Amino acid sequence: MSDADAYGELAATGPYGVRPGHALITMVEPHPGHEYAYNRWYEDDHYYAGAMAMPWMFAGRRWVATRDLQELRVPEKSAVAQPVTAGCYLSTYWITEGRYDAHMKWTVGINKRLNRDARVYHDRTHVFTSFQDHETTVYRDGAAGPRDFHALDHPYAGLILQVVDCAGPKERAALLERLAARELPRRLAGSPAAMVTVFRPTPLPGDRMTYVKQVEGVDTRLTLLWFLEADPRDCWAARFADLGALAGDAGRVELVAPFVPTVPGTDRYVDLLR
Repeated sequence: MSDADAYGELAATGPYGVRPGHALITMVEPHPGHEYAYNRWYEDDHYYAGAMAMPWMFAGRRWVATRDLQELRVPEKSAVAQPVTAGCYLSTYWITEGRYDAHMKWTVGINKRLNRDARVYHDRTHVFTSFQDHETTVYRDGAAGPRDFHALDHPYAGLILQVVDCAGPKERAALLERLAARELPRRLAGSPAAMVTVFRPTPLPGDRMTYVKQVEGVDTRLTLLWFLEADPRDCWAARFADLGALAGDAGRVELVAPFVPTVPGTDRYVDLLR
């Protein structure tokens, strides 16, 4: 069977909806002195060859935390980022629901090939990289406005990455129920945040690239993405500075980190990272 015939057969069966059933969320810190080179490699090559060209990865967006945004992060002692300011670039990708296993086969294969062909930039640290399964999305405006499958294409002005750890699976399930039913709708009402997507991490395969560490918190962690219609700096104190208390006694918030979108094809913000 030719490659072309194989593609035809793969497309003819299996899920092909638009729901973001899975996500890749990756926060990376380029090593000092490598900021410009890393940004150009990611913008010009890796975003496409290592992500968007893959089957079933149907949307993506890059975000950046300038130094002033990094300094808004909490808590000071984070289980996710040490120091909490580490990880100035964030990339988010949606994967078609039900296609995670097929996508992972491709991504492991292509990244091994990219590494062999010297198309992987090694002067960087993966601070927080994980594939995640979608749990729920809560909307500020109900049925009006963009849906979660639009979120990485809609021109949102900012994003907040929030990571919460619970004591165990039962505690996580209880917290998720409370967040979806009460806490997130209350916080979204009248705020610049249009939606919050909630994910839980899934383990990486054993044949992953060696520079990517295994996912932590598979049974205990929730990852929230807050999509903002305003620059987070303009509304942080009034709306989001207290997100560190979101979980209450049900868990510990390990990271609240605001970002703004990068401008594709440019080095905008690179000079403001340090």
